[in-house]
Amino acid sequence: MRISLFSGRGTELVPGLTTAIHKQPISASVRCTFTGLEGDEQCDLRHHGGPDRALHYYPADHYPWWQTWQTAMGLAAPRTPWQPAAFGENLSGLGLTEQQACIGDIYRLGEALIQISQPRSPCFKLNQRFGYGQISQVMQLNGRCGWLLRVLEEGAVAPQETMVLVDRPYPALTVKRTADILFNQVRDEADLLLLLENPALSPNWRQHAANWLEHGEAADWQRRLLGPAECQLP
Repeated sequence: MRISLFSGRGTELVPGLTTAIHKQPISASVRCTFTGLEGDEQCDLRHHGGPDRALHYYPADHYPWWQTWQTAMGLAAPRTPWQPAAFGENLSGLGLTEQQACIGDIYRLGEALIQISQPRSPCFKLNQRFGYGQISQVMQLNGRCGWLLRVLEEGAVAPQETMVLVDRPYPALTVKRTADILFNQVRDEADLLLLLENPALSPNWRQHAANWLEHGEAADWQRRLLGPAECQLP
């Protein structure tokens, strides 16, 4: 499967809100390190970046769906066109979606070895990016979120590199199922334990599962999805 590469630097999305979601195609070989692609930047290190969130993959398969959704809802054209890198991804390709990809999957990408660590958690910056007030919520509900990866082995990666599956240790735990357990279904102890006990799932997601198991209440995602009042769109 051929993979396109993208990177970006921090810029203002709206006044007072800086993000590196604006990614551009990479046209030359780049080193993939334990913190991501060299030259790429994460601005909010509390919620982005780090060893378990070094890379973001978004399936190019989904962009026609978003175009259809926009048309069906009678919405104006988005601020950002429906094309790879629109969701701020570093990696994009055709043929692998959240329904096939699994937590813990290991892929060879050029010289680098990478592993899926968690689904992407959509946030309010997407609403500003596209100009639609609830696109973050729509993404969370429909599961077309993409996923984040850690880097197990550093190495050079070329544009239009081939990504090859090396190992799938947890075939029962797809990215889609993982996101649904935490976001889109009623409390299920067996499913939450499945997340908590998976060593390949990022510590942050395992902690969310542990908290729900312990306290009996789902986390409140409203601030992540909609942002502070001054950033909310109608």
